[in-house]
Amino acid sequence: MKTQKINYMGLALMALLTVFYTSCKKSEVVDNPTPAPEVVTGVRLSTSTQFGNILTDNKGFALYFFANDVAGASACTGGCLTVWPVFYKENLTLGAGLNAADFSVVTRADGSKQSTFKGWPLYYYNQDTAAGDIKGDGVGGIWVVAKTDYTVMFGNAQLTGHDGLQYNDLGVAGTATSKFITDPTGRTLYDFKNDTRNTNTFTRADMSNNAVWPLMAVTGLASIPSVFDKTQFSTITVFGNTQLVYKGHPLYYFGQDASVRGNTKGVSFPTAGAGIWKVMNNATVAL
Repeated sequence: MKTQKINYMGLALMALLTVFYTSCKKSEVVDNPTPAPEVVTGVRLSTSTQFGNILTDNKGFALYFFANDVAGASACTGGCLTVWPVFYKENLTLGAGLNAADFSVVTRADGSKQSTFKGWPLYYYNQDTAAGDIKGDGVGGIWVVAKTDYTVMFGNAQLTGHDGLQYNDLGVAGTATSKFITDPTGRTLYDFKNDTRNTNTFTRADMSNNAVWPLMAVTGLASIPSVFDKTQFSTITVFGNTQLVYKGHPLYYFGQDASVRGNTKGVSFPTAGAGIWKVMNNATVAL
């Protein structure tokens, strides 16, 4: 009988230990739940060995600019959106080093919303399957990874002169989609036919004509979209101003473009076909 009593006590002890162990396991589950998947809430700067700091969502997926959007409205519609999905967040959170004033929202033709940076609508690329992928840069020569420090950007659109007629990038009247260098906010840049290599022959010493064709003043060269050769860009000093130069051509704005992104009124100035002021692109012949 003594042995039987000891066995019952042992069984009781084992039961108590089992209850205690199970209780501990349940407590561990409650105290250490499985982390919820990270959701997209905003934009941050991520570092790439090839591109330096780029714009990504907060999960690290790259964002892109589309040259066809130079006027500020999204030109990517239909099947384009399957390859280049829209990026949009209503209450955008921003990572360190980003300025809220650079971000906004546009309403697309279908009524949906899209986040923008310096007026450029933002997109993903569907071939970027992992955080850190940047496979969309340079696609078609019109898509580039989004960056905050581009010295120039570029458009890809129909050129329309101040006379309301359509032109190509050679200044010849006609319907054509042309690439053209802009500043980072999409304002068109031009070269002056009478300039010589790395020499501004237009701007007066007193800057009295600078409002007509303002020189593009910069503080230096930062990032250049990969579709261009950065070594082709340089700067010159013009009466105390640092002017951007491309292939030896000093770069200017056109006053009558009124600082409106995508405007190309200078291509027909002063008269149609004069070719005195032209847009710039990869096909531009170096001075």
